[in-house]
Amino acid sequence: MRALVAILAVLSLALPAVAHAADASIVARDLPLDGRVLAARSSPSRFNLVGLHWRGPGSVSFRTRSVGGRWGAWHAAAPEAEDRPDVGAGERGRLGWRLGNPYFTGTSDRIAYRTRGRVDRLRAWFVWSAPSPAPPRRLAIAGSPAIIPRLSWGANEAIRRGPPLYASVLRFALVHHTAGANGYTRAESAAIVRGIELYHVRGNGWSDIGYNFLVDRYGQVFEGRYGGIARNVVGAHAEGFNTGSTGVALLGNYTSAVPTAAERGALAAILAWRLDVAHVDPHSSVTAISGGNARYPAGVPVFLRAVSGHRDTGFTSCPGDALYRQINELARATRDLGLPKLFAPAIHGKLGGPVRFTARLSHPLPWSVSITDAAGALVAHGAGTGTAVDWTWDSGAGPSGSGYAYTISAGASVRPARGTLGKLVPAPLLTPPEAEPPIVSPNADGKGDSTVISYVLGTTATVTAKLVAPGGVVLTTLFTETQAPGRNRFTFVPEFVLDGTYRVVLTAVTPTGRRATGTASVLVSRTLTSFRAVPRVFSPNGDGRRDAVRFDLDLAAPAAVQLRALRGSTRVTTIVAAALAAGAGTYPWDGRAAGRVVPDGAYTAELALPAGVTTRIPLRVDTRAPTLRLLSRRPLRLWLGEAARIAVTADGRRRIVAARAGGVTVPLSGTPRRLRAVAYDEAGNQSRAVHYP
Repeated sequence: MRALVAILAVLSLALPAVAHAADASIVARDLPLDGRVLAARSSPSRFNLVGLHWRGPGSVSFRTRSVGGRWGAWHAAAPEAEDRPDVGAGERGRLGWRLGNPYFTGTSDRIAYRTRGRVDRLRAWFVWSAPSPAPPRRLAIAGSPAIIPRLSWGANEAIRRGPPLYASVLRFALVHHTAGANGYTRAESAAIVRGIELYHVRGNGWSDIGYNFLVDRYGQVFEGRYGGIARNVVGAHAEGFNTGSTGVALLGNYTSAVPTAAERGALAAILAWRLDVAHVDPHSSVTAISGGNARYPAGVPVFLRAVSGHRDTGFTSCPGDALYRQINELARATRDLGLPKLFAPAIHGKLGGPVRFTARLSHPLPWSVSITDAAGALVAHGAGTGTAVDWTWDSGAGPSGSGYAYTISAGASVRPARGTLGKLVPAPLLTPPEAEPPIVSPNADGKGDSTVISYVLGTTATVTAKLVAPGGVVLTTLFTETQAPGRNRFTFVPEFVLDGTYRVVLTAVTPTGRRATGTASVLVSRTLTSFRAVPRVFSPNGDGRRDAVRFDLDLAAPAAVQLRALRGSTRVTTIVAAALAAGAGTYPWDGRAAGRVVPDGAYTAELALPAGVTTRIPLRVDTRAPTLRLLSRRPLRLWLGEAARIAVTADGRRRIVAARAGGVTVPLSGTPRRLRAVAYDEAGNQSRAVHYP
């Protein structure tokens, strides 16, 4: 064991920085300068991608030798000096070093390098990334082209540093080339992407691979930086212009070589889809504010095309002369793919006043704008026809709310634009399911043999329903199916289970992985047909309003029953303890125990049947009247001590308002000369009347 440890220690000193990403590894070596401008050094036994770092204002060039002994052409170590994160992005990497690009060399074993000007220190990062023996699997979502996800090309998620950053909007795309060799095979494409990831993270010290997407000469599109292909992930591909852009890099060098037809088609396809998701017209232009680089200081506005080359944002030759000459043609091809499209949706105005919705369509089409509240209910709707969407909603004229969702659409063939206004609290994915009736008596008498379980989905989801026994054992899966948003329901007939209290557990999962769970309790009893309490909130204070609660019981067969009132787990009083005949009966409780009215608070009515069957109904005792005060007459504002209904009579006109505790504004025109208001809480308690004069 000691000998093995010694060998490993020697290897770690000889190869000071080694990391593995799937079948990829990286080795860092400092290269001696020795005062010479030309040096040839031994490298690891093999590598197929290399990048150079150096200190000093000078420059470095290099070439590599294939394993067959043939030396390649000379290349500048950093032809794309501004392929890097933005200043202040938290991933600037190795400060003080000039960072060369990751250059695919093919299988090589030796490097030669030249320096020009002052170079104080030089370090080479050698990457070996094994070719993929099988073609990577692809995915396509929501109309996207086929994309090879990170899992398929072998991204090493363990080396990512921190969560992704997101821009609020995506406004333009930047086209790059990686500047490596062009003669790679299809099997080497994923290996190159793995190598670039490893070099960007382990070599440069960035959070992740810098590009959002990468395209090879065979037309394969690779997912780049982690965070979601349809989200505005901030990359590290164009210093000063990463936020609000998507960076797409072609694998290879296109200074003189022209991209293949497959490559051009795939590049146009990924740009067309990604810009359509952002509703950006590929043939438009934008003014971007620089985040700061050598060419454009921070804060400088820069005019850019929506599809631009990297050289438009900095001192770089990227994406190569041959590819850059095709940018305008690429933008036209990108715009023509996937028509019709909706461009530049915009919102003007604020809630409480006029809100104007505008957009452009690539073709004249019928369009509409819909406004919905947090529950998904339609609040307002506008429509028109043509290429210009322009509709104004008077948000102050309708119901008041803190936030809304809007949708601008133009038919099923156009990707709609969606967003929110104000602070929209999204509807829950799954509301608590309810069983009606909550008691099931599967005795084939035609009464209460089944129950309907209903719930509301906030969005499309796959719903699984499971039946859980009283002891917590899952008895069966009732169904698993994809359901639409809105109210859903199903009928449950528990004829195959014994009497007892069961749980129907629903789990909803969206396509994005959002998950919610809800439970409905169902009492199965072949003796008890129904049990209810009316009202559930009562006020035993002798004022004649809701002074008692009434329990309605219906038995399918004679049974000995006990009906008790509990506070917490403590019995307060026994309401019924008798052997009852089959049929319906009514049993009141006046809220007294031991001759006294019970204190205000929460209680439980517990009904116990033979064979250990028990069911409960929550109750609340409230004998206190609500508090109501007049705050102002114009506007009419009242202060309410608890949730209640307020009956307002103003100048002979009566209005009832349901309100929560706190200040309440009652909509009235003018200032009332005569006013009377009374509040009634849920238990029927009445406040003192508020008068004016």
